[in-house]
Amino acid sequence: MFAPDVTIATRRLVLRPFGTGDADRVRSVVKSGVAFLPPGAPARASGVAQWLSDGVHELRRSGQGIHLAMTDADGLILGAISLFKTSWTAGTTEVGYGVHPLYRGRGFATEAVRGLVEQVFATTDLRRVDLTANLDNLPSLRVAQKSGFTWEGVLRAAVLEPDGPHDLVVFGRLRGDSGDPGPALPRTELRTERLLLRPYAESDAADLAATAADPLTQALTGIPSGYTEENARAFIAGSEHTRTRGAGLAWAVEELTSGRYVSNVDLRDLDWTSGTAEIGYMTAPWARGNGYAGEALAEVVRWLFGAQGFRRLQLRASVANLASQRVAEKAGFVREGVARAALGGEDVVVYSLIPADLS
Repeated sequence: MFAPDVTIATRRLVLRPFGTGDADRVRSVVKSGVAFLPPGAPARASGVAQWLSDGVHELRRSGQGIHLAMTDADGLILGAISLFKTSWTAGTTEVGYGVHPLYRGRGFATEAVRGLVEQVFATTDLRRVDLTANLDNLPSLRVAQKSGFTWEGVLRAAVLEPDGPHDLVVFGRLRGDSGDPGPALPRTELRTERLLLRPYAESDAADLAATAADPLTQALTGIPSGYTEENARAFIAGSEHTRTRGAGLAWAVEELTSGRYVSNVDLRDLDWTSGTAEIGYMTAPWARGNGYAGEALAEVVRWLFGAQGFRRLQLRASVANLASQRVAEKAGFVREGVARAALGGEDVVVYSLIPADLS
């Protein structure tokens, strides 16, 4: 059973049971219609007193979990956090949370999750905490990553909401895990003399689709045929999932003077133990011949080797893609050989770059 009087202090928050003294705050929240209170919270202000005296504590009394208020130093309720689906026999529980819309984006959810999970492992015999989040709920995915949870998989169409089914990401944190945030490259902008490298936006879908569907791109890369704006939107949405998992990062490249999309650079297959990754790029058909890909590539290389401490980059280009090979060689990449039938059955030239190559 969870203790009825548990109180957890973090740097900015206090996590403690809801009580009858919270009636005014909870009534104002219920009347406003904002959603962050635990499941089972009353839909009408008339039900608040009963919920605070009895209903909110039923989960704890059943032994299956606990609901806690998330308050600031002045006692103002900013959110709520819960443990539920607790199995004392299996040693598992699940954590969920909500933050008032006015207080989102300040790291309170991450702070609360970390504080509660650390308390669970310090005061109980539970060995695992689960956390689930909709695949399209990027803020929650970031909370899980920053709270030391491991992305374990995606349950397809696992939850049904008013707008239809949603995929669900399953995260887990085990007793003995470091609790450190999982490795992930930061969302960042890079600038060169002519270019801005920035995270993708939904508005880039049309330009990305036109670039990927261009006949020359199709002939010389592994981009799937029949590439559409729907494919581009899926890639843009998935790029942040890839970053959160620590598996890669993608930039849209725009010309500073015009703001026009001209290229992209993406990192994939990150190996954090070895400090290695693969890098690739595409140039929009309307921007070829200006050296944009090489300029963007060189800037990413400097950032990865300098600020991020990577030790090796690999780059692959079709044997027929002489322009891409020239970009790689101008950026200092060293040709290592040819990988046979490695890209849709076609041979590719393999290049690598290590910091010493730039000395």
